[in-house]
Amino acid sequence: MSSTALEEARRRDAADPLRSFIEEFHHPVDPAGRRLIYLCGHSLGLQSRSTAAYVEQELADWRRLAVAGHHDARRPWIDYHERAAPGLALLTGASESEVIAMNSLTVNLHLMMASFFRPGGARTRVLIEAGAFPSDRYAIAAQLAWHGLEETHLIEASPRAGERCLRTEDILALIAREGPRLALVLWPGVQYLTGQSFDLPSIIAAARAVGAAVGLDLAHAIGNVPLALHDDGADFAVWCSYKYLNAGPGAIGGCFVHARHARRRDLPRLAGWWGHDAAHRFEMRPQFEPMPGAAGWQVSNPPILSTAPLLASLELFARADPARLSVKSHALTACLEQAINERLGRRVEIITPAAPEARGAQLSVRLDLSRERAQRCHELLKQAGVIHDWREPDVLRLAPVPLYNSFEDVIGAAAALEAALAA
Repeated sequence: MSSTALEEARRRDAADPLRSFIEEFHHPVDPAGRRLIYLCGHSLGLQSRSTAAYVEQELADWRRLAVAGHHDARRPWIDYHERAAPGLALLTGASESEVIAMNSLTVNLHLMMASFFRPGGARTRVLIEAGAFPSDRYAIAAQLAWHGLEETHLIEASPRAGERCLRTEDILALIAREGPRLALVLWPGVQYLTGQSFDLPSIIAAARAVGAAVGLDLAHAIGNVPLALHDDGADFAVWCSYKYLNAGPGAIGGCFVHARHARRRDLPRLAGWWGHDAAHRFEMRPQFEPMPGAAGWQVSNPPILSTAPLLASLELFARADPARLSVKSHALTACLEQAINERLGRRVEIITPAAPEARGAQLSVRLDLSRERAQRCHELLKQAGVIHDWREPDVLRLAPVPLYNSFEDVIGAAAALEAALAA
């Protein structure tokens, strides 16, 4: 690592207005107690130091109050999910009534498709991106089968020959061409493998213009890139909370339903007791009366011990300010990109778009090596203390997260990658 690059990184860290947040997280360490460089927030975010207190409060109230904790806990459990709404609304650009913390991503995706994927007549197709995260593809294939449709009704948008990422104009052209056949466009906010962030307003507008329902998978977008779900107008969105939202392994997921659907009784849904009108829920009426807004799609009460870490993390986001986090995210990712390009040149290929608005806190780096040598580089990078993600056969995914990563982290990661490639 050059002394000049290291000195510049430390200077930038000293001037970083968000630097104090780095110490509000538990960072993994090696056997000697040295902090590792953690660039894997796109898979599992770090635990905030406040998480233990949030969880312990619920355990203490459970010990002390038992069932009375539903009403008498410090944060009563009966409406616990509502405490996440302000933070989720802030991060998604939605109103509090349009968002809900519930279930997990794929469960929420199935619940949303039960309402918004209604194939009929010529409209039987679903459009996704080629190489979508397998969970989404499996869910869509299952929904197609549920409606008696073959997988030929799934349309996958691919990049142009020789390119890694999709062009917006090609997505819009495909939507226009397939419009009369499209029942649903399901699109990611950020593509998990390439790290490409999409022009969601244009894609959503194009889908709605041809009469298709439109949903979003925001697993890699929420807490990572700016979102404006209400203004953009998607019918629904789903996400998990264990990546950039730092809510822990298997944490509660979330869902957005646009306000225009808030009181629609004509939409079929897979209803559950917790989605019933809260004012009459405990009257145990046989007829389902959905809550207005996203809350009407709940099926069960929230898992308190899984939701508590999300509340701890959302409090940090509110204090840090998403706008400031976005500025730092652009700077961190650009710093990592520059360091890799200067040190490694053509020995690697960054497949994530170069434009700041077309990516979030992620660079996907393809190694121009055989599979065996690429895997060895991946292992050497881990041994050097850089925690990252490996995707077969030759891609390293590196996520410099603005809440808890530093400029020194990204310079150190680039130096370790250079050494691993030279070994």
